[in-house]
Amino acid sequence: MKKLYVIRHAKSSWSDTGVKDLDRPLNKRGMRDAPFMAKLLYGKGIEADALVTSPAKRASDTAQFFLKQWKAPSNLLITEPRIYEATPTRLLEIVREFSEDWETVLLFGHNPTLTSFINLFASEYLANLPTCGIAELDSAADKWNAFGSNNTRLIDLYYPRQFFPKKDE
Repeated sequence: MKKLYVIRHAKSSWSDTGVKDLDRPLNKRGMRDAPFMAKLLYGKGIEADALVTSPAKRASDTAQFFLKQWKAPSNLLITEPRIYEATPTRLLEIVREFSEDWETVLLFGHNPTLTSFINLFASEYLANLPTCGIAELDSAADKWNAFGSNNTRLIDLYYPRQFFPKKDE
């Protein structure tokens, strides 16, 4: 069985309009949410074999918080440039290329692609994966190249607003 945690980057800053989209950093809320959600996932006893991230600063910075929480070696963090502008179909192709040595992977990326990707496996429509939201996908596939909607399902969703009321921003 393969397990995939699809994680949208934490909240990013739009304050500097001169910064390229690829270089946008996390904002204050993102800096709060990312370590919190990393600790939450780590507390569930999950052992990640790889953390695969978009090259965008906001996604890779979010992934770094998870890497730090796991006290994992930096070589477990893999930057996959194709994630940044991937369609849901392309993202599925990327997942199907994962190393067969990996059983559990954390994938960091962007909306709207991640929400559409998750909906391939959801029994009920998901309107939006919030920033720093985590979708837990369980697959009966023995190999990543067999990962698909016929053998994979959305198990759970975790997101910061479950723990931080809106007024805390």
